[in-house]
Amino acid sequence: MSDGHEPSSAVPEATDGRVAGAPLTDAGQAARSAGQGNREPRSDDPSRWHGVFQQIVTGNAIMSVLAVVLALVVGAIMIAFTNEEVQNAAGYFFARPGDTVAAIWNSVSGAYTALFQGAIYNFRRPDFLDAIKPLTETLTFATPLIAAGLGVGLAFRVGLFNIGGRGQMLIAVACTGWVGFAVDLPWGVHMVVAVVAGIIGGALWGGIVGLLKARTGAHEVIVTIMLNYVAFYLVSFMLRTPGLLQAPGQNTPKSAPMKDTAVFFDLLGPRYNLHFGFVIVIAATIYVWWLLNRSALGFRFRAVGENPNAARVAGINVKNMYVYAMLISGGLVGLAGVNQVLGTVTTGFAAGIDAGIGFDAITVALLGRSRPWGVFVAGILFGAFKAGGFSMQAAEGVPIDIVLVVQSLIVLFIAAPPLVRAIFRLPAPGTAPRRQRPIVTKEVTAR
Repeated sequence: MSDGHEPSSAVPEATDGRVAGAPLTDAGQAARSAGQGNREPRSDDPSRWHGVFQQIVTGNAIMSVLAVVLALVVGAIMIAFTNEEVQNAAGYFFARPGDTVAAIWNSVSGAYTALFQGAIYNFRRPDFLDAIKPLTETLTFATPLIAAGLGVGLAFRVGLFNIGGRGQMLIAVACTGWVGFAVDLPWGVHMVVAVVAGIIGGALWGGIVGLLKARTGAHEVIVTIMLNYVAFYLVSFMLRTPGLLQAPGQNTPKSAPMKDTAVFFDLLGPRYNLHFGFVIVIAATIYVWWLLNRSALGFRFRAVGENPNAARVAGINVKNMYVYAMLISGGLVGLAGVNQVLGTVTTGFAAGIDAGIGFDAITVALLGRSRPWGVFVAGILFGAFKAGGFSMQAAEGVPIDIVLVVQSLIVLFIAAPPLVRAIFRLPAPGTAPRRQRPIVTKEVTAR
């Protein structure tokens, strides 16, 4: 019977004008793809490159670079204010403002040019081998900074604040120095034994901190500060005592010179001061990178540093990790002392041989974000400051304290990322717009 409606056996049609269930032709598939593309505008999705840009401008690396830039800008302002020519020109600024601007430019550009010439390349020297010597001086200054920075940075990754670099360096210097001038060994073997003795000395001195923290709960900051004083006065006592570290026949608190068989050999010949210690530091950087990123011990280090309670629940012995971390950290800082006594001060050392490297290492580790290769680059940067600072003072009369202020400002800006982002108008981490999920449409066919 017909009631005026279409029969139920009629074959339904799809929305694209074809019979439901029939296969799509190539043209039909293209048309459907075009139709689906029109349903979801691509302009609503953030670009992949936009996401990459967000990661770059909110990452740790860009924060470190911008911190250095800001510190150099503030340093330029201080250089201009302390320059006599700028001060004289500022006295008649409203009569001839151009003189003041020119004096500011000359003072700042001259100072930073001298810094570059003293740290990287001196283009005023006609011979290339002489012109490149400042770079080798930078690497020489950077060698102990990198070693100590690696030690401090590794402790940071485990959640420990190792500010006992001075004490660990001094104990390493004492061990290396005694082996270097009091023991007779063949060339090569003598150097290896002296290096190992220094690393063991620094490791044991750092291990005391880890052991006290693990067994008694003592705070590593307090312990490392106290051990710095203990090491300083202990080494000073040994340098005043004949038969220990004091050179025979002397009354001054200074050790005997290192024997030639123990001293680091020059990498580029006697014309430059760069020595074999720089190669050892490169190997140490590779080792720390492998330890933190490729080894099971490094995984446990990072887990404890992120959350010691969660690491403990996961079955990691947190106390042992503290001991192991401070042993390795102290050994790396001790390597900085080894470089000082076998590569820089080979004619004998005094109690001030650490030269503040133990504290500078904290700045290097912070600038490098406690990453091995970041610490390596940061150490070279601070080595450039040290090498170029003397040139800047000699050539332009800029106080060397300006360089110390710049280094301190770098730490200040690194410790205040919101300030850096506010100055450069950078987005905060985690504010990137989320990528919208595509709308999935499913065609329902009648059966």
